[in-house]
Amino acid sequence: MAMANFETYVSGRSRLHSWTPRLKLVSLGLLMFAFAAIRGLPLVLPMLCFTAILYFLSELPFSFLLKRLRYPGLFILMVVLVLPFSSGETILWQWGALALRQEGVEAMVLIVGRFLSILTLGFVLLGTTPFVTLLRALRSLGLPNLIADMTLLTYRYLFETAEMLSTMQRSMRLRGFGQQRRRFRLQRQDLQRLAGLLGTLLIRSYERSERVYKAMQLRGYGQLKQPVLKASVDSSSVLLTGLCIIAALSFVVADFSLSAPNL
Repeated sequence: MAMANFETYVSGRSRLHSWTPRLKLVSLGLLMFAFAAIRGLPLVLPMLCFTAILYFLSELPFSFLLKRLRYPGLFILMVVLVLPFSSGETILWQWGALALRQEGVEAMVLIVGRFLSILTLGFVLLGTTPFVTLLRALRSLGLPNLIADMTLLTYRYLFETAEMLSTMQRSMRLRGFGQQRRRFRLQRQDLQRLAGLLGTLLIRSYERSERVYKAMQLRGYGQLKQPVLKASVDSSSVLLTGLCIIAALSFVVADFSLSAPNL
């Protein structure tokens, strides 16, 4: 029986795997914010190179990144492909009514560069840190316990909900749903069955969440304060954190310097 897999963590022994989760979360978060603020085109290449170095240090397989960039990449590609032909006034090349504009090309390169860098850093964070460890790091940084518990339970039961959906879909196929070839893929009867499937899934999930909550209450949930565990910090984590913070500040200062003459 195929199980749905939402887990992005890849076990390993790289420096980024052993990086203290709390420091890693703060450092990569700062880098993401710094990359999102970049407006200067000359900084796109250094930004991509720094991201590539971090990905190389993580020792994650290249296929891991390609697999997860596929769908977001297609979406962003559809969004930015119109920019070179619709944004700007400086025409680089023209064929009839179709004109390639310099400002549009620069905007496209900037958006794609930031998109690749930020998303890659996110996958480095998720690929080198188990989700539960990441939640503990967020809790140690001040995330309320209620939100952390809700996030953990949502993540935990996503697998079961997906498995329940898979079982229900298999039952529908065994009863003949989707077996007949039709000119139109979906008809009114099919939509009614899919709506019934979705409604049943929501009701079962709601009932399951009530049972889980009652079980947690019976076991004393919310009556005791959970201690915050502080992880030890090694020299390698401090070095990586310092490097990322310096890089984030350098990118922000460089971008400000590039845009200053235009103010």
